Amino acid sequence: MRVVLTLIVTTICLCTYSSAIFNEYTSCNSSSFIGVLKLFVNKKKKSIVRNEQKELNIKPVHALDKPFKTATFGMGCFWGAESLYGATKGIMRTTVGYAGGSKEGPTYRNLGDHTEVLEIDFDPEVISFQDLLKLFWNNHEYGLTTPIKRQYMSLILYHDEEQKKIAEQSKQDEQKKRAPEIVTTEIRPKTNFYPAEDYHQKYRLQGHRDLCDTLNFNSKLLQTSYVGTKLNGYLSGVGGLEQFKTEVETMGLTPTQKEYCTYYVEKNEGQGLYC
Repeated sequence: MRVVLTLIVTTICLCTYSSAIFNEYTSCNSSSFIGVLKLFVNKKKKSIVRNEQKELNIKPVHALDKPFKTATFGMGCFWGAESLYGATKGIMRTTVGYAGGSKEGPTYRNLGDHTEVLEIDFDPEVISFQDLLKLFWNNHEYGLTTPIKRQYMSLILYHDEEQKKIAEQSKQDEQKKRAPEIVTTEIRPKTNFYPAEDYHQKYRLQGHRDLCDTLNFNSKLLQTSYVGTKLNGYLSGVGGLEQFKTEVETMGLTPTQKEYCTYYVEKNEGQGLYC
């Protein structure tokens, strides 16, 4: 009887204190709890992941050696936009930044006449520029048909004449759908782009600090990482669990990292974009 009680108390304690593992991992009622138990018993949050990386020869996939094209959009606050596109199939990298203005070296506190934008590298064999525009028109947080300050304005910065033509036709089509409202989106050539400060890059993913540590992020990788791009979207609830399962093997995650990410993808699925 004493043994049984000891096991019960131990289980309760493990559930109660599992929140210490990977920061926010608070539920002991999930399919991923086995991974949490491993981490808890080890008492070193990241050591199991490091051991898995070494023993299984697994490295985070930060770069894909594939041809790509680039799109640049302003959709209001860039945090939500980065999560949206990150969990979209065919997206290889995302970087938030400032563009469209004349000020040299803008910062978030001294933006000048620039706009918050998202730069998207995409695989044209998987997703088209037209597909990216469909997401653009349907996922503005604000400002699509209401004039707003330049920092959050609706903006398409085209990279070539083909993008310009597609964007202009797409805007005409969108205007017809939304009449009598007026679409305020500006379409202009991309002439500059200044990456935002590190704390803006992959903003949702950075809330999972220990996971980020095991992915070996630095200032550059926060801007360019493939696995960072994907997880910043999926962990925010975009894309959903079933789609995540189709892409997770491309990211270079260890078994414990997969368990952790699966838990949060499922937990946050469908909660919607926000800033």
